[in-house]
Amino acid sequence: MTSKQMLDKRYSDHNYQQQLDQKVTRFQQELSRFGDYPILIHPSKPLNFRMRAEFRIWHENGAAHYAMHKSGEKKPYIITGFPIGGPLITALMSPLLEAINASHIISHRLFSVEFLTTDSGQSLVTLIYHKPLNDTWQTEAEVLQAQLSVYIIGRSRKQKRVLTQDFVTESILVGGREYRYQQVESGFTQPNVSINANMLTWASACCADDNQNADLLELYCGNGNFTVVLAQHFKNILATEVSKVSVASAETNFSLNDIDNITVVRLSSEEITQALNGDRPFRRLRNINLSAFNFSTVFVDPPRSGLDSGTEDLVARFDKILYVSCNPTTLINNLSSLCKTHDIVNVAAFDQFPWTDHLETGVFLVRKDSA
Repeated sequence: MTSKQMLDKRYSDHNYQQQLDQKVTRFQQELSRFGDYPILIHPSKPLNFRMRAEFRIWHENGAAHYAMHKSGEKKPYIITGFPIGGPLITALMSPLLEAINASHIISHRLFSVEFLTTDSGQSLVTLIYHKPLNDTWQTEAEVLQAQLSVYIIGRSRKQKRVLTQDFVTESILVGGREYRYQQVESGFTQPNVSINANMLTWASACCADDNQNADLLELYCGNGNFTVVLAQHFKNILATEVSKVSVASAETNFSLNDIDNITVVRLSSEEITQALNGDRPFRRLRNINLSAFNFSTVFVDPPRSGLDSGTEDLVARFDKILYVSCNPTTLINNLSSLCKTHDIVNVAAFDQFPWTDHLETGVFLVRKDSA
């Protein structure tokens, strides 16, 4: 059996549904401790869904190869195909590798390659080296950039060479409206664009009946992925994010989408909790009057570790909680506290990462006495 046949067999439609059912069943079993809730399931495309990828470059027998590491093994294994990669990634992999092998300047001490692509046709390739990058490298890389019609960045220790730009711009249709997103090379972006559109649509529907005279607090806003869509349902949004790169990108995305009712501030969830509690002042909030906000809803999309106890207490103050999680286990842990004060009214599962054990989930909760 050829390697292609083996891949085709592994990534079959039948196998896809089986792995998705297993993940959803595990989540449903964990959720059952709080009640019997229907789960709205959003399956992914089994193939060609991933819009970003990173590969090790392995030099062997005088040639460079794409490679990946298996857990517990030091030597990577060479890969010749990437069926889960988006169309632009799979189309670029072969010609890029051919160009790398055709140029000693490009290939010498090349350590890894990162792809960032969009559904709207833009591609960014980052070449990462164990050597300083000089003008000779840049001249050669500019030829490669034109040849492949991509944006190229070169990185090495304490060095970054941007030939044209270090971002791509994605377009996503949600509720009949097109939203545009700047996605920066070093910032976090959702890797599965079709599932991201489903997540945005679901989150928007949860907030569609909200009082538009009320405000939203969003923690961990990233590049404003959810913020720009949720803005239509609230009078104002206060969004927080700890990453400087993501804050800058979020502000760009608010401008790209002509949205002016969002204030974003660089604070961690612990810091915004301290600020709202009045425990300490922050210079970054000196021009923001927190008492002027009339919050009805809080939206959280935390890291895999979930909400810490202080943020749990903060979130429980709000009448409505919209929680998107990349880790069902920590979500369940947080729900153990949140369900003391709130009822679950909507649950969804999004297969953001097919062929892995990871499952993105969403829960919408309403305060028990709000009715």
